[in-house]
Amino acid sequence: MADSFWSDADRHLVRYIGAGSFVREIIERAEGSFLFTADGRRLLDFTSGQMSAILGHSHPAVVATIQHQAATLDHLFSGMLSRPVVELARRLAGSLPAPLEKVLLLTTGAESNEAAIRMAKLVTGRHEIISFARSWHGMTQAAASATYSSGRKGYGPAAPGNFAIPTPNAYRPDFTLPGGELDWRRQLEFSFELFDAQSVGSLAACVVEPILSSGGVIDLPPGYLAKLRDKVHERGGLLILDEAQTGLCRTGEWYAFQRDGVVPDILTLSKTLGAGLPLAAVVTSPEIEHTAHERGFLFFTTHVSDPLVAAVGNTVLDVLEADRLDEQAAHLGAYLRKGLLEIGERHPAVGDVRGRGLLVGLELVSDRESERPADALGAAVTARCLELGLHMNVVQLPGMGGVFRIAPALTSTHAELDLGLEILDRALADVAPR
Repeated sequence: MADSFWSDADRHLVRYIGAGSFVREIIERAEGSFLFTADGRRLLDFTSGQMSAILGHSHPAVVATIQHQAATLDHLFSGMLSRPVVELARRLAGSLPAPLEKVLLLTTGAESNEAAIRMAKLVTGRHEIISFARSWHGMTQAAASATYSSGRKGYGPAAPGNFAIPTPNAYRPDFTLPGGELDWRRQLEFSFELFDAQSVGSLAACVVEPILSSGGVIDLPPGYLAKLRDKVHERGGLLILDEAQTGLCRTGEWYAFQRDGVVPDILTLSKTLGAGLPLAAVVTSPEIEHTAHERGFLFFTTHVSDPLVAAVGNTVLDVLEADRLDEQAAHLGAYLRKGLLEIGERHPAVGDVRGRGLLVGLELVSDRESERPADALGAAVTARCLELGLHMNVVQLPGMGGVFRIAPALTSTHAELDLGLEILDRALADVAPR
């Protein structure tokens, strides 16, 4: 049966992972923090699916909601509204600081960023977009044009007016203070000097993640986001924050931007909002929404305001609130970080541990002193982890070693984190040179 499965997969599926390949496991079912394969193996999922299943797999409350809603009201003409949609919009607005209270419900992160960029261009009457040089915002046109970490070559021209600025990477600083620390203020000044030299004076928006996940789990330095917002506003643009992976308690707070006290002009949510189902949101102020509406804002898609996934979103909020999963993520994140730092003490290949809450990055290097990237090591450790029963995701970008994006479910137990740490420790011992 497995031979037939892979024969059919190899013959009929489009390979969409770039130079990568599908994980050679047939996943039959998933429950909580674990995946179960066709050959009876149990895999601990340290990525929450695609960084999305914050309540674990097949959470009973989500399953019950899907069963009820699918049997009641699953899909509508896009111009019609249902109670789950309006309820989710109201509750999202209630979870956010003023003036973020206008909500558009969509499906994916790319789609929410597409809508946000489209709205920003319409409202400002401008077209230029700034994002980080290690950004990932999606695979549709505007989102892909603002994505620089990979996937740019071979597809023809990107949307005009897109600009990359340096990513403030504290582990690999390009601008430094006398002690060698990242001088992010000078880097930011340089970024906008470069932008100003190239801009035609038409900045619509800057779109960034508070923690660049696909870029190697790079947390913006405290204070950076406020300065970035000011520079964007000085040039007439809007600040769009993409919290696809950081929103809804993942970092130990409901939203990652809360640490910095910076409220974006437009916020995009996805992944975590549906806890694994296709649900995304754009949230903005009444003022921006009013101007967009006056100018004929159009984002009329097949699955805008779908009731089934909106009902799931309400259930996700129910569980997050009832189980206080923001506090849980902060507690488990500290526990996980401590375990990873202890692994780093035993394995010289661990160069850095970083992140917030239950979004943690572990970077592998060939040599700690030079911080030389260990390009092949990440893939080898990933493969060994899988053999031992742990699914990990490694980001490999030019100039960086393998960076593990570790994002367990917010419902994880200490025992499950201990199991993941134990397997990672063993995999490093088996594969990494000492």
